[in-house]
Amino acid sequence: MGNGWHEWPLVLFTVLGQCVAGGLIVTGFVWMNARDDNSGQVRIVRSQFLLWVLMGIGFIASMMHLGSPLRAFNSLNRIGASSLSNEIAAGSLFFAVGGFWWLLTWLGKLPASLGRGWLIISMLLGVLFVWAMTRVYQIDTVPTWHNGYTTAAFFLTMLTGGPLLAALLLRLAGMRFPASRFAAISVAALIASVAVVMLQSMQLGETYSSVQQAVTLVPDYGLLQVVRLLLVALGLGCWICPLVMRRQPKASSLLAGVVLVVAGEIIGRGLFYGLHMTVGVAVAG
Repeated sequence: MGNGWHEWPLVLFTVLGQCVAGGLIVTGFVWMNARDDNSGQVRIVRSQFLLWVLMGIGFIASMMHLGSPLRAFNSLNRIGASSLSNEIAAGSLFFAVGGFWWLLTWLGKLPASLGRGWLIISMLLGVLFVWAMTRVYQIDTVPTWHNGYTTAAFFLTMLTGGPLLAALLLRLAGMRFPASRFAAISVAALIASVAVVMLQSMQLGETYSSVQQAVTLVPDYGLLQVVRLLLVALGLGCWICPLVMRRQPKASSLLAGVVLVVAGEIIGRGLFYGLHMTVGVAVAG
């Protein structure tokens, strides 16, 4: 039993990876719509440096979980047959394709005719990466993970943290964009997250094996979920409140919002790993 923090490398990898995927999608859309503003596009690309730093941190954390980089390479031997291999392959492909697009664009070496298509492919690979993450945990012997709530939670993290992270990067780049539309996506994702928590909490009460009940795995599950959702709501508030007052959010406010949202999602992901249990265990007699 516990809060799942013993899996902190995976917590960081999944949360940061999902936020980066969402952040690239939003900043990518703004970059493509700024095709008549070359200096604006350059500023966006420069600000995206933070995305790849965060993605790098996530991959370093995942390698720490595997024990060594060599194991990460070995895990690629079963692409197509293993969900873990597919996840690492999808993540590596997203990191490589998106990273090279960013680097070549920043250096001015990417022809305009290729830039847009390459970026769209990178954005789609981000979605594929998050999907591949969800498949790793669809294990039929782990009933607390083997459900639609896992898939929903992973994508909702992308939709909650991604737009806010993008808003910070675009603010640093001095770019104006339809912030209210993207903020609405994050708010809708938060509301959906509340619904997922409520529905999953009811399911946990009905999930048990021969030796344990799911509700006993994380004794403070309810309290920690409240803390998590409160942090996420406060983080989004740092972005939304200025918009409601028709003011441009400051970079410091957006940074605080990103920190709060990521902290909340880290708590939620820790709870997810804390809910690990298996079925079919016989009671010793």
